Amino acid sequence: MAVENENKRKRRSTGCNIVISQEPAAQSVIFNPNFYVERLRHERPLVFTELILSNITRLIDLPGDEFAQLMGEADPKLPTAHTSFLRSFNFLKRKDKGVVFGAPLTEEGIAQIYQLIEYLSKNLDVEGLFRVPGHSLRQAALREMLNAGTEIDLDAGDFHPNDAATLLKTFLGELPEPLLTHRHYHAHLKIAEMTQFDAKGNKTSLPDKDRQIEAFQLLFMLLPPANYSLLKLILDLLYHTARNQHNNKMSALNLATMVAPHIIWPKHVHASDLQGDVRKLNNGVAFLIKHSQKLFRAPAYIREYAQIHFTGSTTSRSKCDLALCVQGVEATPSEASGGGAMSTHTQLALQELYQQVSSLPESAKKKKLIRQFAKQDPGTPVSDGPALQSNRKHCRSRSLAGIKRSVLGSVEKGRSPVRLVSPGPSRSAGVQWKENMSSVRDSSRRFLSPTRETSV
Repeated sequence: MAVENENKRKRRSTGCNIVISQEPAAQSVIFNPNFYVERLRHERPLVFTELILSNITRLIDLPGDEFAQLMGEADPKLPTAHTSFLRSFNFLKRKDKGVVFGAPLTEEGIAQIYQLIEYLSKNLDVEGLFRVPGHSLRQAALREMLNAGTEIDLDAGDFHPNDAATLLKTFLGELPEPLLTHRHYHAHLKIAEMTQFDAKGNKTSLPDKDRQIEAFQLLFMLLPPANYSLLKLILDLLYHTARNQHNNKMSALNLATMVAPHIIWPKHVHASDLQGDVRKLNNGVAFLIKHSQKLFRAPAYIREYAQIHFTGSTTSRSKCDLALCVQGVEATPSEASGGGAMSTHTQLALQELYQQVSSLPESAKKKKLIRQFAKQDPGTPVSDGPALQSNRKHCRSRSLAGIKRSVLGSVEKGRSPVRLVSPGPSRSAGVQWKENMSSVRDSSRRFLSPTRETSV
């Protein structure tokens, strides 16, 4: 008894020590990394949609009809159900619409369903969660209370977690449209097929997880706000459920098998109607569960584009595509990439190009090329004496593309490049130099391209 009283005294004293001072303190600011992205969505919806779609089509090969479906310009072409009369009658019979079940998704409906999500998040250790069905009478009572907008004390013990999990799946299955929408159905199938490429550019069987995550991040930003909010809640619940699979025996794939028919399958279809797509859809939902903590954050280049759109700030730049043309406004290459990094790459390419020219046999052409190098870039090391140094007023170096045009000639205007070696004994050296020059040109294009692809 004395020990218990002593522990109570310590807890009371600890509570007193936690009392916050009444002195004014600076308020903490919580920064939302998607703030400018959301602002772009609400204030400039056309710019936002064009920006997202431009990047989705960069990642996913969508034919014209599937792209029109994604845009909402055409009705989705989905697998048709071979439905018997009895199946249709049973479906219509159980679909008694209310505020929540069978009604279009609204914030009010999400607020009611969140009671189930919150209750399930406290009972993740129940074995067979989302697989073992609940009691039908308890589910009917709980359904009626949710439809009536009642606030329910689920912790009172009147309902089992399996009741809540089964009713949550029922709610998702009775939505007029799947949570991931019919418009996005074909895009999900294409993302599931994304695989890595080998060194020769051939597709492999290994999934390209980085590109898949980036594609889902972009695709989710095209969802209606209510779908986006509920999807985030559902995937977060399933993610933490899978993390407790040592207790509940439900892995991400097991959960996906239970949930996929309710959130991504077209309405009123069975597995036989989907033919070979069932495995893709289930694996896709399992991927969403495993990586759910990364999917609701806009890619870095989208966040930076949105920030620059509103603030004009150039302090932070990514290596991704910031030069997307939106409403006729296109960023310059210098804006689309870091200035310091570009200067370093350019100098390296110039040095390599100069070394290739220097390795050529002595000739008048070689001296002429070296003189042109000196005129274009006064920092180029020239071995032919001080007479070749340039007296330019500005020490600013030009771009590598400009130097290449001056040195190699303009192919675009129909002129052949200047021949750098004369025919004869040194022909093999010239062939080798051209091969090296080709690799330099390829690398320079990679350095200077403002729209190259970069994985998140």
